[in-house]
Amino acid sequence: MELTGTPVCDGHGGGRLLVLRKPLSFWGGVDPLSGGIADPRHPQYGEGTSGRILVMERVIGSSSSSAIMLELLRNDVAPAAIVVAEPDAILVLGILVAGELGYRTIPLLRVGAEGVAALNAADGCHATLRNGRLRVGRPGAYGSAYRSRT
Repeated sequence: MELTGTPVCDGHGGGRLLVLRKPLSFWGGVDPLSGGIADPRHPQYGEGTSGRILVMERVIGSSSSSAIMLELLRNDVAPAAIVVAEPDAILVLGILVAGELGYRTIPLLRVGAEGVAALNAADGCHATLRNGRLRVGRPGAYGSAYRSRT
């Protein structure tokens, strides 16, 4: 399966897809020390986002999402990439600031609601994201990925 979208933050990444069943707030919803989903009300509470390609319809807004993303990147526990229906400017800001501070950054791809819906059945599959293209398949099938810790 291949999905093309609009790169919001450039880069490439690879890992298993984690398709969120509900929106997530990074502030209070993701542990910046481990990358795990920390909101006990979220259906995927306890799942790790570190090294995964995080797929979600949208982020539940908080102006602190950028700070949490920056901490995830600084602590080297961020997702390998993020795929969203519509990007959240505050979350994008955290990725951009990380780059300015010399930390690694991750790609963020906009695919629209149809794109996110198409990925529901691929939860847990390995994927690579490069040049605005998300390719779902076995590791290494489409060239080397940025990294995958899962």
